[in-house]
Amino acid sequence: MEIADVAEAIEWQARHSEEAGAPINARIIRGELAMIAAGTKTGQRMANWPGLSLEDAMPLRMAGGLHFLHLTGQTDLLVPVYAGKVTRQEQVDALVREVALQFDDALLPWLDGPPQTNEAGRSSCVMAGLMWLSGHLAPRFELIEIGASAGINTMMARYGYDLGGVKAGPHGSPMQIVPEWRGWPPPAYPVEIVSVKGCDIAPVDLTDVDQAQRLKAYIWADATERMTRMDVAIALATEEAPDLVQMDAAEFVAQRLAEDQEAGVTRVLFHTVMWQYLPQATRDAIRDMMNAAGKRATAEKPLAWIRVETNRTTFRHELTVKYWPDGEQVVQLAQAHPHGAWVEWMG
Repeated sequence: MEIADVAEAIEWQARHSEEAGAPINARIIRGELAMIAAGTKTGQRMANWPGLSLEDAMPLRMAGGLHFLHLTGQTDLLVPVYAGKVTRQEQVDALVREVALQFDDALLPWLDGPPQTNEAGRSSCVMAGLMWLSGHLAPRFELIEIGASAGINTMMARYGYDLGGVKAGPHGSPMQIVPEWRGWPPPAYPVEIVSVKGCDIAPVDLTDVDQAQRLKAYIWADATERMTRMDVAIALATEEAPDLVQMDAAEFVAQRLAEDQEAGVTRVLFHTVMWQYLPQATRDAIRDMMNAAGKRATAEKPLAWIRVETNRTTFRHELTVKYWPDGEQVVQLAQAHPHGAWVEWMG
């Protein structure tokens, strides 16, 4: 789905929020039309957005900016909106418009880059995918994450999971991922993560207060559990920083694939809700590299690709797996809530 019309992209993103159980965020996003009508510098840039405004997540960029002003106490105009006390869209529009007029210069830079939506809840799908792969390939895993943002999911070996009654990870971890599980549980095959490395074009340092606050701004106001998980992730990163580098995704994949692979270890590329932000040339390069590496994969040195990405028709995220050398088919294992609140197993 390619949406270039700005108003249509804003409405799609608002409906996506509603489908994900976030009506407050949906109202804020719809209020962005009032920002455009206000004629500010920010509004003009939004109105004249080049290319695919939905694929660029332009509505979510601005939602992050508005939430940041609220979280940092720079304005109290949106307090009743974020508290759910103002629900009529015309009232929300008026308040968002006033914020846009007062904070035009502060909001404009939020359009410069895509949202950082690092979310530990999404790792439940990755762990379920690893369990499934463990029944087909070597049960020890070397993980490579692209678009890792703050590296929250590169710390998944330190998280505890309860996936439909199937447990994984350390039981005593302060980060316990327990999504509502629909359908059969994933297969209870053992998973050993021997290493995890991640990259991002603009990585976030969770131990830096300002950067962490910016990351929190991208969390939808309705998602109180996500805020709690973010605080736990910050604490874990402070104890031991994730293995994260600043690098182009294609360059990072090429580097990691060129490294020697230990026999008996499955090398896995994974990513969650970031593929849409990559330029087409980068996507093509990564796809070609993985297919080439797949042809070289062996039973002793297998390769897999786990994706948790958005289906823009259903508003749901889909967990898909491709693996070598057993086959090159893409297998859809689950569909999930955008932030991991529930997972419906299909594998």
